[in-house]
Amino acid sequence: MIGLTLKHIRYFEALARHEHFGRAAEHCAISQPALSLQIKELEAMMGAPLVERSTRHLRLTPLGTAFLTRARRVLSEVDEMGALVRAAEGPLTGPFRLGIIPTMAPYMLPQIMATLGPLFPGLDLRPRESVTETLLSKLQQAELDVAIVALPVSEPALREFKLFDEDFVLIRARADADLPVPDLARMKEMRLLLLEEGHCFRDQALSFCDLSAAQPSYMMEGSSLSTLVQMVGAGMGVTLVPEMAVTQETQTADVSVSRLAAPAPKRTVGMVWRDSNPLSAKFMEVGSVLRQMHDGHVFRVGKRPEIDTISAP
Repeated sequence: MIGLTLKHIRYFEALARHEHFGRAAEHCAISQPALSLQIKELEAMMGAPLVERSTRHLRLTPLGTAFLTRARRVLSEVDEMGALVRAAEGPLTGPFRLGIIPTMAPYMLPQIMATLGPLFPGLDLRPRESVTETLLSKLQQAELDVAIVALPVSEPALREFKLFDEDFVLIRARADADLPVPDLARMKEMRLLLLEEGHCFRDQALSFCDLSAAQPSYMMEGSSLSTLVQMVGAGMGVTLVPEMAVTQETQTADVSVSRLAAPAPKRTVGMVWRDSNPLSAKFMEVGSVLRQMHDGHVFRVGKRPEIDTISAP
């Protein structure tokens, strides 16, 4: 198609993703009139509208939907061509778009950035925090290079690289510290504080406790692990948190921390990226560094927390 450029494709993809001219223009670092002009040029080349415009909503036309699928395929291929060049240049350099889920980001990101900087001096680390579903979508759309999530993700187009396994621990009010640690049957009768829907950690906690999301009388929700721990300290129930969060989140909360009887709940932390990415070997090098960081207890910020060890009955 004569006159079609990558700029047209990128701007249209941004508009389709944000569903708003203003937000798409801000993302593309151009003015809204300039973006609108580029979309009109693209529609003129296509010979038909790609978007339905109204005062409140923006929707893709059937042609726009079909064009978007191919546009994202083109952008992914262009992104991987750039990665192919970077793969041939030696050490990993340039932009490194790293996604990470909220139940890992506050505890891992500071150490990741402090460690990768000296080892990869030409690396421009660009972290992004979001829930697993969003990160996987952005990986597949070539908006991220790598994501750190709980494994497995079971996506055929993504490669998984295990970093480490991590236990969950029980957070109770400090007044309950001397009470026996509840078994699974007892926990099902307690008020369990959980993260909001969309967090994979919520689903893992529900699975371990053999609960379903249809049992609201036993559950309360919070927006972060910090909120959950503070709610426990206020006597509102109990919660489970990953071990990497214990030191940071319990410093100012009136709570106690206990290990659960075996088999204790845990998660597998790992990296994922598009299997077709030419930088795959270099991502594995980064993964090896992060694995060594965990083996050295770097992700357990400061002194390892005191946790009551409870053996299986």
